[in-house]
Amino acid sequence: MAGLWQQLSSVEPGRVLVLLSIVLYLCTGVFSSNAKTRAPHLERFQVVTGNFSRLYLRVGYHKIAEIPAGAYNLRIQEMTKSRNYLALQTKSGVSIINGNWVIDRPGIFNAMGTQLTYQRPNEIRSRSGETITAPGPLSEDLHVYLIYQQPGPSVYYEYSLTLQNLHPTPEPDISSDFLHLGKYKTIGPSHSGELDKGDMTNNHIVKEKAHPNQVPSGPSVNPEPQPNYTWSKSGYTECSTTCGNGRHQVLWKCVEKDSQKTVPANHCDSALEPKNQEENCNTQPCPAYWDMGEWSECSRKCGPGTQHRQVICRQVTHVHTNGTETSVALAPEECGLTDRPETKSICQLKICSQWEIRSEWTPCSVPCGVGQRSREVVCVSNQGDVERDDECNMKLKPESLQNCDMGACARSWFTSLWSQRCSAECGRGNRTRTTMCLIDYVTDLPLGSCEGERPAEVTSCDAGPCQNRLEWYTGPWGQCSAECGNGTRARSVACIFNNNGHMEVVGQHKCSALPKPITAQPCTLKPCGVQWYVTDWSTCSRSCNGGYRVREVRCLTDNITSSDSCDPSVTPESREECNKQSCSAEKDPSCSDQFPNCMVVVQARLCIYPYYRSVCCTSCSHAQKTYSNRIQKKQIRR
Repeated sequence: MAGLWQQLSSVEPGRVLVLLSIVLYLCTGVFSSNAKTRAPHLERFQVVTGNFSRLYLRVGYHKIAEIPAGAYNLRIQEMTKSRNYLALQTKSGVSIINGNWVIDRPGIFNAMGTQLTYQRPNEIRSRSGETITAPGPLSEDLHVYLIYQQPGPSVYYEYSLTLQNLHPTPEPDISSDFLHLGKYKTIGPSHSGELDKGDMTNNHIVKEKAHPNQVPSGPSVNPEPQPNYTWSKSGYTECSTTCGNGRHQVLWKCVEKDSQKTVPANHCDSALEPKNQEENCNTQPCPAYWDMGEWSECSRKCGPGTQHRQVICRQVTHVHTNGTETSVALAPEECGLTDRPETKSICQLKICSQWEIRSEWTPCSVPCGVGQRSREVVCVSNQGDVERDDECNMKLKPESLQNCDMGACARSWFTSLWSQRCSAECGRGNRTRTTMCLIDYVTDLPLGSCEGERPAEVTSCDAGPCQNRLEWYTGPWGQCSAECGNGTRARSVACIFNNNGHMEVVGQHKCSALPKPITAQPCTLKPCGVQWYVTDWSTCSRSCNGGYRVREVRCLTDNITSSDSCDPSVTPESREECNKQSCSAEKDPSCSDQFPNCMVVVQARLCIYPYYRSVCCTSCSHAQKTYSNRIQKKQIRR
């Protein structure tokens, strides 16, 4: 009787009334009439679970389970997220969810006398698969399908069934009922009845139902033998990972050896309990996911720009015990191109700063001739603060320094640029330029009126030796076909063999490898050309440590009038750096410039007067050295 009370204390509360009836029977041999009338109508349930998994299947629909009518508490779950889909169909073949290759949106579907809830996680990094649940009961048989598209599908399903005709009777089989209550898992209306997923096997339905064992029955009960207890596997801890070959520990419980009934742990020898046993779990590969890199820097420091990042489709193949993962890169299609995160984004760090002109032009730096003037141009932020110049667009910076022409200080020689080609095809020849003496911009004075020596208009050039050489020779141009305006003129060409001055006319085919001179060209009898003219360079603004010098540049026509028709791409430089050498440490302390504009004294040639040589000693001394060097060069030239 003590053993019976021990079992009575370990059973579920919902079964106490039936057990009390059994105890009454054992004590009196009959069931109490009150016990019979008060014993509740106990419904019993059966939980059916299953797991469908295959490595490879043909692409298409595959039936994985048939759930009978009357089933309730349905749950069908894809164990890992994949490109596969769950589908439902009636026994007669009518599609409910995802039929005929049409994938439905997640939601609630009313069918089979119940509400079917279809869920599909859509997070990019989610590893949960699809789920279909229903409270039931089903009004007819339900067929569950898998739409196979990706290897390694795994689907778990479970549902409950009511067991009929299992109510207590007036004359029960005491020992049989006792075994049912003490050993078999019978689920009443108030219990969930979930199975340990560790008991599932692939593609098999695990049903919890009674296994009949016979024990002696009758009013007299033999004394119970002393039970033996042992450790039995009861389940597992949660897997260390949902995919990629994780690990979980085995859980143990103390059971009565013969009946396998769970008893308190202190009944078993703790020294014999297995310790730290681990097994592999969730060995399937993890679903592919988008691995997103960090955004790059914005392409612009201010204003709208773009930034990029790398997005790679990856799959975790193994999760290590230390928490690290081994992954491989997959083709983008494996992750689904429609869910691919953006790789390009609009960015703006701040509003761009702007250039601002804060002053008018200063007076020209020289009283006559060509000088410079300046103005203040600063970079201002959108808050009104002055920024560094590189914070603004340097290409859009307004001019802060420019030349200024205060008129000619003296008559000056103007020369055109040297001709580009040598006058001879081989041997020595000449290059030429034009020289003019100008004042007041447009007046052509007699050539002797300008100071200094007239610049040379011809310089020699060497086009290379003329030994055993084939050359094209041209005759004079003929008369222009038009008296004015545009016309054409022609000339004759001949192939000449030149050997150190001995020339011989040969066939033109022998000169075919050489560019043949043109034999006709346009001509215009009226003068209409313009070209650039320049003056000599001014004296350097500094004698050492880097200064600058300037010259006048004019675009003039043939009749010496200013024009804007010259090619701006070949405009000669009007300013250049000079005297970049460092200043000598040996200086006469008594010789210095007492005024900042001593260069004006030099340009006005006032250094011949003692007073100016005294107050502008340094500048006048440097000008005297420069003049002496020019005299020496002229003497050497002569």
